[in-house]
Amino acid sequence: MKTFTLPGTDIVVPNVVLGLMRIADKTDDEIRTLVGAGRDAGITMIDHADIYGGAMHVCERRYAEALRLTPADRAEVVIQSKCGIVPPDGFDFSYEHIVESVDGSLDALGTDYLDILLLHRPDALVEPDEVARAFDQLEAAGKVRAFGVSNQTPGQIALLRKSVRQPIVANQLQLSITHSSIIARGVAANMQAEDQSIDRDGGILDYCRLNDITIQAWSPFQAGFFTGVFLGSPDYPELNAVIDRLAGKYDVPPIAIATAWITRHPAQMQVILGTTSPDRVTGAAQGSDIPLTRPEWYELFRTAGYIVP
Repeated sequence: MKTFTLPGTDIVVPNVVLGLMRIADKTDDEIRTLVGAGRDAGITMIDHADIYGGAMHVCERRYAEALRLTPADRAEVVIQSKCGIVPPDGFDFSYEHIVESVDGSLDALGTDYLDILLLHRPDALVEPDEVARAFDQLEAAGKVRAFGVSNQTPGQIALLRKSVRQPIVANQLQLSITHSSIIARGVAANMQAEDQSIDRDGGILDYCRLNDITIQAWSPFQAGFFTGVFLGSPDYPELNAVIDRLAGKYDVPPIAIATAWITRHPAQMQVILGTTSPDRVTGAAQGSDIPLTRPEWYELFRTAGYIVP
């Protein structure tokens, strides 16, 4: 498993992360088996959010109940959580909500600190000074080591950075071979007649690379926005034929090739796994170290339906 240090921090992270959004109804043994499969594969980072589980802090609490981490155990895992979504009303990046949410996450997780806190999707009513005050307090109290965002544009991040003094270390964005507009737009630049050339995100990929912000790819196997996986889908026969051929070449399951397509990118991205299957965690993690060639990477991209001029 490849690892790297998050820019601006001393936090060492793997390039594949285990997301625990679907463990609310799992038994303690099932959760331990899932996390253990990740650990055995070299995954030392866990992704949470305060809203995961159908009510506030449910999945965070189930993780803590199942794992019962000792202080030594806690020191060996990077724990990330997110706050800001307030169902069904919308979003809240106010000072009060951020601080209250983090305290709730710490209580649920049974820990004194989060390694990373992300603001979960954009809040149209954000006041950057409020965010800065919350981040300063949480950092000073030792409750959060590093801060980031999810699904935010360059302009939204720049607005935060006007007030926030801590580095924005991560931006969690939806990305898979078939949902890769953040990459595809640049490949088709200056092709006026092609929909692929339309800039829908303000150049977020290049912005993150220029500003040392790690992209964390969520739904790495989804065909679109929760439209089902592309792996084995009859909607993507040509793509799956290439994936299967490469899986045979590298002697890994197909899911590893889907992981490798993301981790091969020089932006040094992380892949967030949302599966609850230990076998899929093991298989996906094998993609961390696969050195896809440029022709292989572009063949996957092209057979996913994108233009390669």
